[in-house]
Amino acid sequence: MLRTYKIFISHSWDYVDDLMRLRNLLNQRGYFNVEFEEVPPHDPIDSVNAAYVRYRISQRIRESDVVIGLAGMYASYSSWMEWELNQAISQGKPILGVIPWGQERVSETVRSKADAIVRWNTESIVAAIRNLAR
Repeated sequence: MLRTYKIFISHSWDYVDDLMRLRNLLNQRGYFNVEFEEVPPHDPIDSVNAAYVRYRISQRIRESDVVIGLAGMYASYSSWMEWELNQAISQGKPILGVIPWGQERVSETVRSKADAIVRWNTESIVAAIRNLAR
């Protein structure tokens, strides 16, 4: 039976295109089943209470096999992304940094917390997820 990987993608809502591209990339990969645990902009947690939002995100990270940090430079300026990656560390979840398509510079926030970093390549991303999710 084919394993389904639960993935939480830490991302910036200001750069949602990178999130959607990565989700599509993984969904289109044959023989690789994935469920996404992050909170996408089209299905937000309906609350203005930051503590409640953190609680719900923490639950989603706990359910994940791997946390992916999109390693664009915007990650260095996102307190939410840093918080999510710190939650992954505190919960013992492996972190995969993925450098968005066409990016040369990598966020130090993601680089310093990631167990592995890969470029935007389907096979590299899938192999790293499988390796980290053991």
